[in-house]
Amino acid sequence: MENSDHRAAFAAATIGFVGLVRTIQPEQWTWPGLGVWDVRALVGHASRALSTIEMYLGLPFRSPAISSPVEYFAAVLSDATDADARQRQDAAIAERGRQAGYELGDDPARAVASLATRVAALVEATPNDALLSTPAGTISLINYLPTRTFELAVHSLDLARALHLQPPATLTHAIGAACELAGHLAGRHHNAAGILLFLTGRDVPEGPLSVL
Repeated sequence: MENSDHRAAFAAATIGFVGLVRTIQPEQWTWPGLGVWDVRALVGHASRALSTIEMYLGLPFRSPAISSPVEYFAAVLSDATDADARQRQDAAIAERGRQAGYELGDDPARAVASLATRVAALVEATPNDALLSTPAGTISLINYLPTRTFELAVHSLDLARALHLQPPATLTHAIGAACELAGHLAGRHHNAAGILLFLTGRDVPEGPLSVL
């Protein structure tokens, strides 16, 4: 993907996510969202795909240097074969999502729209090679954006399912970009062969199968 495509996909993901959040009715915020999350917590978690850009830009350099979106996910995710480590990580992610949802306040849709507007302007004004200091290491903006597009696209689909809606057409570009990144992640997965067989209709896995 060209750098301009990374930016366009991120913009599409942001627009699609904000549009879905805008449709949420007052009673739907407590509906089941995803796993242990209600809709508010799911939206809170997804909104971190935006807020972390603000949070990490301009922080002091943190080792190691991360050179691609695939390396970023490899660095932030626990080894899938270590069940205990993954369980602890999943619990921490779940709690951050709940807290982020709570922090959206009394008008979460408005808070999300405001955050998205602010971050979109920040991204537009920031050069591709600007560095973000994440807990996993330092990464350039242009390599971090695809990870944010991926999170927004996947969780927008989760949100659409929770609300019993069709995914908005505005997500199309972002979904395509997320599929491309998912393919790269699958190639490095310990069960890459199983994922490839599943994607080409050869096998149906007995349990959950994820590139993450």
